[in-house]
Amino acid sequence: MATLNINLPDDLYKKRKARAKRERRSVAQEVIGLRATALDPPGALSIMGLQGLGAALWRDADAAAHVETERASWD
Repeated sequence: MATLNINLPDDLYKKRKARAKRERRSVAQEVIGLRATALDPPGALSIMGLQGLGAALWRDADAAAHVETERASWD
């Protein structure tokens, strides 16, 4: 395992130390966890996560009429 020595401003170190204590980790584990999270690519998103989104908004709307109104506004 590689070793990295860094200098942190005191206020940042205190924040990291407080968070580490809340999470029951060492400051080193806290910093490693933050770095790993920041460097990991985000997971792939799925369109299925959008299922049902806006259902309440469109419940009483006439979708065909809305589309027609929008298309008419393009001209």
